[in-house]
Amino acid sequence: MKATDKRTILITCGRGLSDLLRQEIEALGFAVDSAHETGVEITGDLTDAMRLNLHLRTAFNVLVLLARFECRGPDPLYIQVGRIPWEDILPTDGYVCVVGRIDTPTIKNTMYANLKIKDAIADRMVQKTGCRPDSGKDRNRAVVQAYWKGDQCWIYLNTSGRKISDRQYRRIPCQAPLRESLAAAIILTAGYDGSETLVCPMCGSGTLPIEAALIASRRVPGLLRTNFAFMHTTLYDEAAWQRMRAEALRQSKKRGGKAGFRPARILATDIDASVVAAAQRNAQTAGVDHLIEFGVCDFADTEIPEGKGIVVMNPEYGIRLGEIDALKQTYQRIGDFLKQKCAGYTAFIFTGNPELSKKIGLRTSRRIPFFNGDIECRLLKYELYSGTRKHYADRSNAPTDPPDR
Repeated sequence: MKATDKRTILITCGRGLSDLLRQEIEALGFAVDSAHETGVEITGDLTDAMRLNLHLRTAFNVLVLLARFECRGPDPLYIQVGRIPWEDILPTDGYVCVVGRIDTPTIKNTMYANLKIKDAIADRMVQKTGCRPDSGKDRNRAVVQAYWKGDQCWIYLNTSGRKISDRQYRRIPCQAPLRESLAAAIILTAGYDGSETLVCPMCGSGTLPIEAALIASRRVPGLLRTNFAFMHTTLYDEAAWQRMRAEALRQSKKRGGKAGFRPARILATDIDASVVAAAQRNAQTAGVDHLIEFGVCDFADTEIPEGKGIVVMNPEYGIRLGEIDALKQTYQRIGDFLKQKCAGYTAFIFTGNPELSKKIGLRTSRRIPFFNGDIECRLLKYELYSGTRKHYADRSNAPTDPPDR
């Protein structure tokens, strides 16, 4: 196997993000072969996989297909995995982590399937090189990923290791933070590009404004990471990687350096001073603290600059009944805040609780489905015109969703 071999590359993502991921991939110049709810497939080589890891915002992992075969039990699995030329992929003194998603009646224990794969890799390496690689659960070095569904099995080289969405700037996460890839998807769906004001009340650990600042400044997200799984394979071309990084750095500095491009104002607030301090440190780690204005206040007291802009909020949506009851007033206050202070803006509220969203009391122009883990959510879009509720509800004859209340 060579690094220049063209293979199927599967780029995975959260449920419902494949359309955005496809747009990102095509913007990088790749032709998409196929797409499904949680992934996009292209054809490329390891250099292409490296570039995808560096640039993508909404992806989870970049997986290079090594083999696909019919498999009806653990022994055939061992035999087929042992036919892959691991000696061309893994260093003799290396380390490999095997992860699997197993859905087949022929085996009930995922750990057993992973063990058979590890054994096949190790035995092949011993046979060909005389050395046996170490193995374990850490994904900070080489990672092999298996999908086994029914009688079909796919073996991939996971070139990312830890998810791409782990930008490694969120050193101080707060309670239930949004995954970075989901936050980027929300900002992209809102149509934000840095040309107009962005306001993020209830900013929490700062993921939404930080991802917005990265997008506005065209800062390549993979530059924030120093370790990818592909670096721990014999296929890794360090010179090519350094050239990619250098080009990405030039792009970022040209657009987002402190003395260069500066987006319209990005304001982020939270009522908890310690949370805001954590968000500021996260923004500093991401290199975008100079692009975000942080403040400590109740969301309703957040400054709304004159003119047009975008408001993005991610309020809690509660799990237990007592939490939901307590949040009803919060959602009512969000509606009042949008009506009274945000005229002329477009608002996006991300929530996983449709009943609470009704308390906002405004007409949505769109309800965009997302998933936060296993929770089905909606990104609710509100066009906030000047005047009374009836006035801006009647301003357009275009079809809209029925009122939430």
